[in-house]
Amino acid sequence: MSAAASDSETARPASGPLLGVRVIDLTATLMGPYCTQLLADMGADVIKVEPPQGDTTRYLQQGHRPGMSEMFTNLARGKRSIVLDLKQPEALAVLERLLAGADVCLHSMRHRAVERLGLAYERVRQLRPDIIYANLYGYGRSGPYADWPAYDDTIQGIAGLARLQERVVGEPRYVPTVMADKIAGMTAAYAIAMALFHRQRTGEGQELEIAMFETMVSFLMVEHIGGALYDPPQGETLYQRAIAPHRRPYATLDGYLSVLIYNDRQWQRFVALAGHPPALCDPRFADLASRSRHVDEMYQHLAEVLATRSTADWLEALQQAGIPAVPLRSLQELTEDPHLLQTGFFQSQQTKEGRLR
Repeated sequence: MSAAASDSETARPASGPLLGVRVIDLTATLMGPYCTQLLADMGADVIKVEPPQGDTTRYLQQGHRPGMSEMFTNLARGKRSIVLDLKQPEALAVLERLLAGADVCLHSMRHRAVERLGLAYERVRQLRPDIIYANLYGYGRSGPYADWPAYDDTIQGIAGLARLQERVVGEPRYVPTVMADKIAGMTAAYAIAMALFHRQRTGEGQELEIAMFETMVSFLMVEHIGGALYDPPQGETLYQRAIAPHRRPYATLDGYLSVLIYNDRQWQRFVALAGHPPALCDPRFADLASRSRHVDEMYQHLAEVLATRSTADWLEALQQAGIPAVPLRSLQELTEDPHLLQTGFFQSQQTKEGRLR
């Protein structure tokens, strides 16, 4: 058992709406650490509790030295940390003292595991009656999947995201970002913030449950609910535009660009810019409702037109016409993007891991 500042510790914010709020973070991997990164950015004093072997994200990337991957270092921003082997009674006693002075506690263990440790809400609220206690689960604990282990890949699979990708690329695929963890982490952050707001007004603490599976289903159903909105269903559960095969960055004479011609005014301006080609003057594309019914054919004809000029020519013409159009950026290019640099998006700071941003 030891207590120390994290090797990656960066200065905690000196201001923010959560200044003075202490958070005990018992989570691991990405969903919970991303949630507490957001809370720390808003001023909270986050104390991350790690087992002796450390969080698994320490070892997922190379890093400058063993056990300090880039992902872990980024997620540890603005936090303090303590190492506790919660299987040892003396470590549990230390944790209980921390919880007694905490405003928020969150964990990402399955329900049975947290009960075995004696750290379920019923016990923690005895230490701090007005605590905000957040359970971050893979699946809600009242359902048949409650005891299933969960990671981003499995949630993308069961929540329908991989099947959506199949409609586009011909086989099930995961989205190349850890989407479920991050969306559920953001959801947990605003749920905790709202619970703190409720406590400020009423003096009441509460228990929260944020499940990755249910969160991702809710997220996808915003636009994809389709005919399933009705009971009984009256059509396919799908947003057709999002899975149209020709919805993609468009090839130009010398590269690619992203453009979305959305409303009727933008469409009319684009048709004029393109010289009123017959394919775009088809009555099927006359208004937004009609274009929505024939969206993939529309995208196919757009691709044919956009392939006739250079990226720079199109970007200049489209932006002057008020039509949303941007160049494609790689992740590497984003670190030198002129807009992000001018707005101060990246902030550099000297740490034990070197100068980071």
